[in-house]
Amino acid sequence: MRCRGTPIQFGSAHPRRQPPPGTDPMNLPIRLRPTMLSDLDYVSAVEYDSHNLPFITPWERTQHEGAVRIPDFRHFIVEGGADFSSVGFVILQGCRNPHRSVELKRLVLQTKGQGLGRACVRLLKQMAFRDLHAHRFWLDVKQLNVRALHLYASEGFVEEGRLRESVRVSGDGADGYDSLVLMSMLDREYAARVALDLEGAWPRALERRST
Repeated sequence: MRCRGTPIQFGSAHPRRQPPPGTDPMNLPIRLRPTMLSDLDYVSAVEYDSHNLPFITPWERTQHEGAVRIPDFRHFIVEGGADFSSVGFVILQGCRNPHRSVELKRLVLQTKGQGLGRACVRLLKQMAFRDLHAHRFWLDVKQLNVRALHLYASEGFVEEGRLRESVRVSGDGADGYDSLVLMSMLDREYAARVALDLEGAWPRALERRST
């Protein structure tokens, strides 16, 4: 089971719990730690939360177990706030892709409206391009997820196309289909953003000591 690693962290060692509007995402208290099998009940609860369910297709537990164990994946718990409590989870796929194409498979947060999503996206871009040496970092997002579409576009992801009516939408009286929007960023595009100081300084990786 792949459950050890050095958490990568944004922010100071003693951050404020609720940053004010307009706070630089690079200063938000957030970090990623490798998911353990004991975290999967929490992961499932976040996926099936009524605020998240319309925008994702939940995985079976065995799929998450595979993503925790298989080296081509990176499965992380997102921790934030003054006490670094769990606020969501992230899955990357294609980490050993020979074409250096890494997918942001899933980003789901419980805490919304505090800038944690933007901070997390910047942290993941750093991981994809600096640590995994990706040439292409890509994702798909449901067309109805307007908030996520705006976030990714504002963070430099470019729309590549749409898979029209490719996912079934049901529940709460709805029964139809939604389209998936494909978006990506290339390594040279990310390097240009770094050169223009659009990504901020590199986050400092802090090792959490076990007791």
